[in-house]
Amino acid sequence: MTDNKEYPPVAFYFSVYINGIGRDAGDNSFQEVSGLNTELETEDIEEGGENRFVHHLPKKIKHPKLVLKRGIAEKKSPLVSWCTEVLESDFNTSFSTKEIRVYLLGRNAGKEALRGWSVDNAFPVSWEIEPFNSTKNEVAIEKIELIYNTLKRTV
Repeated sequence: MTDNKEYPPVAFYFSVYINGIGRDAGDNSFQEVSGLNTELETEDIEEGGENRFVHHLPKKIKHPKLVLKRGIAEKKSPLVSWCTEVLESDFNTSFSTKEIRVYLLGRNAGKEALRGWSVDNAFPVSWEIEPFNSTKNEVAIEKIELIYNTLKRTV
């Protein structure tokens, strides 16, 4: 039995780094991250005369959207500027994609990562302000959904 007090790791100590987005503005602080998933899509082939099973052939890798949730950012947020650049573009000009890294930290919320994931060529496809509700005492939340090409475990 291991003596390591870091396992099982807790899910509420994590950090997000978006390449090219400054850390000073709080743009890398998020309440929730989801969509770190890889799935192998398959094609089902039924063989004539064979009724006991179906062949499953690998087809392609797919990823869900990476979803980042946080309190609504300041007006001059570099992340908001990037989302605006992409989502309000007329597609006559190119926009930059970003590498995004997510780290699961130890229980002391120190700088050492227990696990890490990197997504490449990410860009926003949806930017939503979650509903306001006068009967709840909650922070106003913005949700950014991004698509990406690859997911790699780095730590």
